Amino acid sequence: MNEPRRLTIITQNELDAVVRKHAMFRAARMGGARAVLAYHDLSQLSLVGQDLSHADLTGALLFQTDMRDARLDYAVLFGADLRQANLQSASLVRADMRGACVRGALLANADLTGVDLREGVIAGKDGSQRSHDDIDTAAPEDVRGADFSGANLTQASLSGAIAINGDFSDTTMRGCRLIRANLQGARFEGANLENADLSMCDLRQANLRGAIMVNVSMSLANLTDADMAGALTDKPVGLTVKDLPVPLETMMARHALWLESGGKDGKRLDLSRYDLRRTTSFARANLTMMCAEGAMLYGVDFSDAQLQAADFRAADLRHADLMAADLRGVDFRNARLNNISFQGAQLQPLVLTGGRVMVSDFSGVALRYANLSGACLRQINLRGADLSFTNLLGCDLTGADLTAAKLEGAKLNPSQQALLKAQTG
Repeated sequence: MNEPRRLTIITQNELDAVVRKHAMFRAARMGGARAVLAYHDLSQLSLVGQDLSHADLTGALLFQTDMRDARLDYAVLFGADLRQANLQSASLVRADMRGACVRGALLANADLTGVDLREGVIAGKDGSQRSHDDIDTAAPEDVRGADFSGANLTQASLSGAIAINGDFSDTTMRGCRLIRANLQGARFEGANLENADLSMCDLRQANLRGAIMVNVSMSLANLTDADMAGALTDKPVGLTVKDLPVPLETMMARHALWLESGGKDGKRLDLSRYDLRRTTSFARANLTMMCAEGAMLYGVDFSDAQLQAADFRAADLRHADLMAADLRGVDFRNARLNNISFQGAQLQPLVLTGGRVMVSDFSGVALRYANLSGACLRQINLRGADLSFTNLLGCDLTGADLTAAKLEGAKLNPSQQALLKAQTG
């Protein structure tokens, strides 16, 4: 029999030296060397913000290693022990994580596009007190399910993975392969599973409330006691484009005439409570003052559109694109905006004739994992909004009302943090 491979213990200083040489290697500089840390013990060390893309971490022990904001794209993590590791907002694009143990790991808001997390062979005992075999013998009460909340798992492969009690809430899992995965008690609340393959999965007692399950394959999946309340499926939510009184193009033309005539001719566009996903693109359209209260607008393209004073109360715009849109004075109260893109959008107050002002109202909205980078949020009303893990870098937050808003994990630069501290006292 082959002797079990022992782990090589490494210090923080030694690890830092490896990282520096790897950076030189990536930049094709003299003296650089690829980071080969296969079967190394990096437990409780720090790789915060470091770039180890294409590194070899096969069978490495990364127990409680701090890897927040690290780049591990295309890295080899086959059979690695990532228990309780902190990978929040890390990038692991197309990393090889077959057979890796991520039990209790924090992967919230991480980019795992195309990652391979299929079942694999776990390495043998490493000679230390913590062994890879211990992964499967640890008592359930001693470990927590991995936290993938808000992560991007687009086109990832998790076939045969064991993710009991894992947290996949608000995760983007488009085209994800989960065939035969054990997902008992896992949370998929608000997750986007469009085009995912859940065939033969064990989903007993799983939480799929409000999940996006459009074109999902669930052949032979065990859904005993699974909660699918409010899940978005292929079945329309309310009225559809077929129920419109006239073609949508005609309604938009009438709306344009209504705007040009100051309301004397044409008719205001009212799409309230219609399910319009996949119907059309509203990119660059003039939709000022349109009404879409309670509408289903999942994934709809409103980029560069004119939407001043529009009414989106209680609408579902998850994963919609409103990049660079003019949204001054818009009403989004109680809307669902998770994973939406407001990048570069104008959300400051709309100044009307006579000096009157319409403030953009986002009170009580769900904006988790949204991208608002570079947007203008001056004097916006975000009272009670959930901005957890939202990208606010480069936003103008002058005068924004963030009373009782949730900002856990939100991306803010130091000047924005100082401004918010001054505004909130």
